[in-house]
Amino acid sequence: MKTRDVIIACDFKSAEDTFAFLDKFNGEKRKPFLKIGMELYYAEGPSIVREIKRRGHRIFLDLKLHDIPNTVRKAMAVLSNLDVDMCNVHAAGTIEMMRAAKEGLTRADGSRPLLIAVTQLTSTSEERMQNELLINASINDTIVKYARNTKEAGLDGVVCSPLEAGMVHEACGEDFLTITPGVRFADGQVGDQVRVTTPARAREIGSDFIVVGRPVTQAEDPVAAYRRCVKEFCGEE
Repeated sequence: MKTRDVIIACDFKSAEDTFAFLDKFNGEKRKPFLKIGMELYYAEGPSIVREIKRRGHRIFLDLKLHDIPNTVRKAMAVLSNLDVDMCNVHAAGTIEMMRAAKEGLTRADGSRPLLIAVTQLTSTSEERMQNELLINASINDTIVKYARNTKEAGLDGVVCSPLEAGMVHEACGEDFLTITPGVRFADGQVGDQVRVTTPARAREIGSDFIVVGRPVTQAEDPVAAYRRCVKEFCGEE
């Protein structure tokens, strides 16, 4: 049976802001799994990854690489030196690019972090995808196709909306991971994402990991909000 987990999106602008937030969790037995995205990584560089790892957190390095295969291969070889637990690319970069990413990420001893691919961003609606990206298939068909490409490339799973986790598992198997942002509490605000659901519903549909940002990081009591996510999604106190 796979282990579900909640990943907190540390979308902060500086190390100072990040550590001020993480210090709130010093008394917690469960150290949160953290996502480091572009804003924080570009502001602070690899040092922020090393320090957060030193503090005992697992890390999803969310840089969404998307370039020609050779460039992605070389970039992933650099990132493989950081002791992260998960990183990602855009599935739209093609099967060849995803295979190159996996090759670059794999260390000499054969070990590597989990590697996943983004299908469609949760801010993308079907209308935008068709009108602006000229993808004429439905958003569900597109996501399933991208997920199958990702599996063919040998990656571990995809980033998708929790609303699509079930169909991805149906197409690619239960062992193929679904990492799902676009999670909000039932009594919270949606923000700029359009394909969203609650932690409890994400669990029912089949998400393996949920990524939660503002509902935790901007909560009046972030620790309580995190505990609520864990209880609703993982069934743990």
